[in-house]
Amino acid sequence: MFDYAALEALATVLREGSFERAARRLHVTPSAISQRIKQLEERAGQVLVLRGPPCTGTEAGRQLCLHFEQVALLEHQLRRSHPALAGQASGPPTLKLAVNADSLSTWFMDALAAFTAGGTELLDLRLDDQEHTAQRLRQGEVLAAVTTTTAAIAGCNSWPLGAMPYVAAASPAFVARYGPLGGKVDALARAPMLSFDPKDRLQEQWLAQQGLPARTQPPRHYLPSNDGYVRGCERGLGWGMHPVALIERQLADGRLQRLLPDAELRVPLFWVHLRSAQAPLERLTRCVMAAARAGLEQAPPPTA
Repeated sequence: MFDYAALEALATVLREGSFERAARRLHVTPSAISQRIKQLEERAGQVLVLRGPPCTGTEAGRQLCLHFEQVALLEHQLRRSHPALAGQASGPPTLKLAVNADSLSTWFMDALAAFTAGGTELLDLRLDDQEHTAQRLRQGEVLAAVTTTTAAIAGCNSWPLGAMPYVAAASPAFVARYGPLGGKVDALARAPMLSFDPKDRLQEQWLAQQGLPARTQPPRHYLPSNDGYVRGCERGLGWGMHPVALIERQLADGRLQRLLPDAELRVPLFWVHLRSAQAPLERLTRCVMAAARAGLEQAPPPTA
């Protein structure tokens, strides 16, 4: 039987990033946190926390943390079903989720709003590129993720959400400076482009979709902020890939213009969660699916 006070200390250290902040969160001393972690590591026979600024978990530490969070979710679900047990509550559970920035800035926020309006669970979101969020799930960092992966993940269920359409866009002044960019290999090769971070490959995918060779490597700025990314394009720093839903006003009033009017890149998204957490995550999954139906492009129904 696990020592759940020790597991709570472990989970709090990994969430807060330090023993001192975990101690303040749990209203105990840092030495008490250290002692609980030490005893847990002795029982496990291995290191669970990598001490440093910030503290991070080993693979075993992350898996134990995930186990504790699933137990907390199950207990919370039990208390919702049996209010008489509310006196045994130790506080609302925290759900760790991984999501890409574009989804969070558009449709996914509606899912979170609907979910938090119907319960007391807390959220801990990890931002990552949509092609890399699944890795956080595999590593035991999160319970669920919005991802583009179509490959099955062991121990997980996957639900198709729809597709997010992207367009390549830049400011009129930028287009005037570099000439007509659409379909022009030489213009695209010398015109600076914007990337969210080094993991962001949407620009390369769009270039490949236009038939440009893989060796095409335009100059690149990195702007790891959705608001900053859009404003950077508005100010003429470069061209970039934008979710249509995020720049509708800029396209309508002319602050941004598409490089190619009909060249959209559609990115399919999936909701993937641990199978062992399916029951306690059922309400969140319903909220996510409803928001996706309203905010993402859905595949047309099959014809007879």
